[in-house]
Amino acid sequence: MAAMRWDAQRLDAEEPATLPGMPSMRGLLRSVQVPEFPGLTFHEVRSKSALNEVPGDSPMPFRWTINPYRGCSHACVYCLRGDTRVLMADGRQKAIADLRVGDRIVGTQKRRTYRHYVTTEVLAHWSTVKRAYRVRLADGTELVASGDHRFLTGRGWKHVTGAMAGRDRRPYLTTDDELLGFGRSAAALDVCADYRRGYLAGMIRGDGHLKMYRYERAGRRHGGVHRFRLALADVEALDRAQAYLAAEGVRTDRSSFSPASVERRAMSAIRTSTAAGVARISELEEWPSAPTAAWQRGFLAGVFDAGGSRSQHVLRVTNTDPEILSHTREALEWFGFDAVLEDRKRANGLACVRVRGGLGEHIRFIHLVDPAIRRTCSLDGTAVKSDADLRVVEVEDLRLEMPMYDITTGTGDFLANGVVSHNCFARATHQWLELDTGRDFDSQVVVKTNLVDVLRQELARPSWTREHVALGTNTDPYQRAEGRYRLMPGVISVLAGSGTPFSILTKGTLLRRDLPVLAAAAGDVPIGLGVSMAIWDDALHASLEPGVPSPRARLELVRAIADAGLSCGVFLAPVLPGLTDRLADLDAALRAIAEAGADGVTVVPLHLRPGAREWFSAWLAREHPQLVPRYQQLYRRGAAVAPEYRSWLAGRVAPLLARYGLDRQAGGAARGVDAPAGIPGDGDSRFPAGSLPATRPSARPAPARHASAPAGEQLTLL
Repeated sequence: MAAMRWDAQRLDAEEPATLPGMPSMRGLLRSVQVPEFPGLTFHEVRSKSALNEVPGDSPMPFRWTINPYRGCSHACVYCLRGDTRVLMADGRQKAIADLRVGDRIVGTQKRRTYRHYVTTEVLAHWSTVKRAYRVRLADGTELVASGDHRFLTGRGWKHVTGAMAGRDRRPYLTTDDELLGFGRSAAALDVCADYRRGYLAGMIRGDGHLKMYRYERAGRRHGGVHRFRLALADVEALDRAQAYLAAEGVRTDRSSFSPASVERRAMSAIRTSTAAGVARISELEEWPSAPTAAWQRGFLAGVFDAGGSRSQHVLRVTNTDPEILSHTREALEWFGFDAVLEDRKRANGLACVRVRGGLGEHIRFIHLVDPAIRRTCSLDGTAVKSDADLRVVEVEDLRLEMPMYDITTGTGDFLANGVVSHNCFARATHQWLELDTGRDFDSQVVVKTNLVDVLRQELARPSWTREHVALGTNTDPYQRAEGRYRLMPGVISVLAGSGTPFSILTKGTLLRRDLPVLAAAAGDVPIGLGVSMAIWDDALHASLEPGVPSPRARLELVRAIADAGLSCGVFLAPVLPGLTDRLADLDAALRAIAEAGADGVTVVPLHLRPGAREWFSAWLAREHPQLVPRYQQLYRRGAAVAPEYRSWLAGRVAPLLARYGLDRQAGGAARGVDAPAGIPGDGDSRFPAGSLPATRPSARPAPARHASAPAGEQLTLL
């Protein structure tokens, strides 16, 4: 596609700028290396055109494309160990390996002279394998990260490792640095019987109404009254109390207690009037003679939900009962909190126990006891200040590689094990530039900064006939660089506003950000969305696509697209001969895709263009040398796989597509092709070397509905 290179990127100037060593890169405004993308250079250019016309002899089923970027930043250079705890927006923590796109977490935002904690969202999530380093802090916090990862110190962002001079010169952690955040917290406790009983004791004593009495009835036996009621405005605590009582054999009924007013929120209540139920509740609220740690944690959670608050940087538990306040203080001191009783001698006896120590102790309390009412756990608007000793004590090279995980967030950072960790963008791994396929291939991305304005002008021309435009057929428009430049919302709006139908093919979960814009555009023009995925083995994904969102994350993207009312086709691409073409793998993939709500699937074998071929061949020889002879045979004719393999693969997927209802509008690769019989090792085996079926190639497969990307020839694995 010679027509899709630098010719369209010249700047209309007398002496267009060029990059030293790359005279063909004209239209250059500047080349920048920003902290968010260490090791990656953005070449910002003014593009002369936005619409690229596909050469007439191309097998592409479309004529026009748009490529906001040349190159792709879909590879990870950062990462943290999978068990690193990330602070969620509700105050809980979740292992970074378990995060999902769309999760709400805590990031930071600079406001004037201070950073403040704010709620942000996970935009992308992926994994890789990197060399591991352990960072130890003075308060006991430990973090295991790659050398490229960055943390926020009092003197700015610093990498885990670096050098004072030479190629690796960059700011890096030393024992003179102190990280920012709240530091070491408490590990979560699995809910057990003692925790449940402690919670009920704190909640019932703190805010419950329990009454038992007898009265005389004329001519009858003495009457007995048994009443229990717990009324709260926060349904999370009411739900928990009701569930914990049920676990103890006490059934309660739910009802409205009081309606909302100008000054008060609506309240609901749970209640019971059975003698057995009230008797059991009386037992549960008793003080144990030897409380366990789990009981104490549950008690603190219950009494905090009943009468606690956290505002104006103060965490307190308020009550009028001196016995409850005394037990609250004792439980806090049990866990090493500095708790003080504040009694202002009010007439109603109202006093409180306050936890001292600032935000770090507040967070430790929240993580230790896990209250049900999460509004009290938010950090939104709190300044990033702490008394915790977060000095770097040691950075240790663990001398091993391990699976690591990373995320992209809306704020560019997140809280990892209590310290501010940088949002993780990436260097490039797939490029299609007039640059070499070595280091340049990994580090240069061209950004068409004026793309939207140029596109608007082109679409306004009388000669434009509103033909279909495809995005994502060469480089991914939703690579992580899009998180910085945000070109796609403008592209979508301009296309829709001009009445131009379009489609997008992506691996990037960042598309989820633009679903509202896409849903609005779908009301004006036909649009197609396609998500590409193929590698379902975690180890293979980490080795071959270390910076690309995981298949699980891309399935969630498909589900989000379907939930937004938009059609989505999936390209099961590229299928790797001998690696991802087992019947069991294909069956599992297509089943998962169908369950996610895709409309159709096009199955595409690996296509190896020059440049990509050399890179992939080197990877194959290193990781799977036994497959090298097979690939030499299958790709003996050039970039496309041997036609007999295409036919064999089409036959293999045909019944699977039919089984999962994915061949109604898509999956043309499988239509009308009978599965070849008698292939040695068929069933759960990989495609057998030396036994290619001697069938003629089927017709070129059609693209998935609403995903007008070519069905095989344009896709390149990089």
